[in-house]
Amino acid sequence: MGSDLRVGDIMTKKVVVIPFGKTILEVARLMKNKKIGSVIVVEDNQSKRAKGIITERDLVYKILAKGSDPYNIKAEDVMSRPLRVVRPNTSIEDAAKAMRENKIKRLPVVNDNNELIGLLSEGDIMKIFPVVVDLIEERAAIS
Repeated sequence: MGSDLRVGDIMTKKVVVIPFGKTILEVARLMKNKKIGSVIVVEDNQSKRAKGIITERDLVYKILAKGSDPYNIKAEDVMSRPLRVVRPNTSIEDAAKAMRENKIKRLPVVNDNNELIGLLSEGDIMKIFPVVVDLIEERAAIS
């Protein structure tokens, strides 16, 4: 595509996190209350280091479908890892390619200290899609 947009330009900056030790029931309630489809798992409430991610799909496949007890299973036992991350200066094209290749819909964004600073989702990319189409058409008209 060749746009000049970077992950930091479109990422969601307020990321909902949950620390190690919380139960899957607490994860599900947090997701419901915040109306979100995923949470990032961190070591503790002060930590900015993302360790894993839990999605709605994880709750269905890893807990509900197996008949597991959400009262006794901890976030760190269910989270997907290793966590794929990107930096804010990554191009949107490279981030989208990483999502496609890893078959994921969300990428945590970390700074140079590997601290969580945002989250990029397929939805974030789709919101700017009309802008990208305009850029492509503009460049095609110039050529």
